[in-house]
Amino acid sequence: MKVRESVNDRIFRLVITFILVVLAIITLIPLLTVLALSFSSKAAADMNIVNLRPVGFTFASWKYILSNREIWKSFFLTVVATVSGVLLALMITSMMAYPLSKKEFKAAKILMVAALITMVFKAPIVPYFLTVKSIGLFNHPLVLVLPQILTAYNMIIMRSFFQQFPLEVEEAAMIDGAGRFRLFYQIVIPSSKAVLATVGLFYGVTIWNQFQHPMMFIQDTDLFPLQMKIRQLIGDGSELQTLASMAGINYSDRTLQAAVVVFAILPIIIVYPFLQKYFAKGAMLGSVKG
Repeated sequence: MKVRESVNDRIFRLVITFILVVLAIITLIPLLTVLALSFSSKAAADMNIVNLRPVGFTFASWKYILSNREIWKSFFLTVVATVSGVLLALMITSMMAYPLSKKEFKAAKILMVAALITMVFKAPIVPYFLTVKSIGLFNHPLVLVLPQILTAYNMIIMRSFFQQFPLEVEEAAMIDGAGRFRLFYQIVIPSSKAVLATVGLFYGVTIWNQFQHPMMFIQDTDLFPLQMKIRQLIGDGSELQTLASMAGINYSDRTLQAAVVVFAILPIIIVYPFLQKYFAKGAMLGSVKG
């Protein structure tokens, strides 16, 4: 039977919808402005007349960006680091969160307190730098992955989800002869797509967008991830300004910068719609119990 919506509930829903639409528009305006600038001509960018629509529409900036081997090299390095990091992080996080969700695990409370401490107190920069360097990760591509594979926040989300997993299902599987590892990998994990997608998206965005961490540990320009390569191009601006000053081209340093920024965020925008249904469900289920 369909429950009839009251007038107050309808007004509340309309107000919330209006607020969310306004916030979405405010959020989209900077992105649309940058996107329009990346497709605008050099003259329009120099005159600062580009708003939400391209002026003097051209693919010149994108042709340069997509033909730049250094950017593609950094892009594929970041893709490999993100995919491998997410897979490794999901494996490590789930294997730690599952036993912590069980009441019979005596050390669960102590380990949870230890995990919460890491959320409140961060490691000092200098000892952290020296520790990571001492294990051989300085100027090493694995420094983009290994330090990111476990965070207390994501572990708590996954632990909360596992706490709600039906105990009857686990007991039935164990009666049928399934051990703990078989129960975990063949029953629990396949039934946890929502929380895995949610936590995987959190890890993926973190690894894809990391900047400060590789800036501390990577000096070799051949190992620059995409965000550092963007910073190299935009920060000093020398290469872009040199290109923009050449005769016969229809892009400027501003249009190139805009194209690079859009290029960096496109993969996350493309992936998110495929994970959205799992993301909403997983975030909600993982936050019910602490």
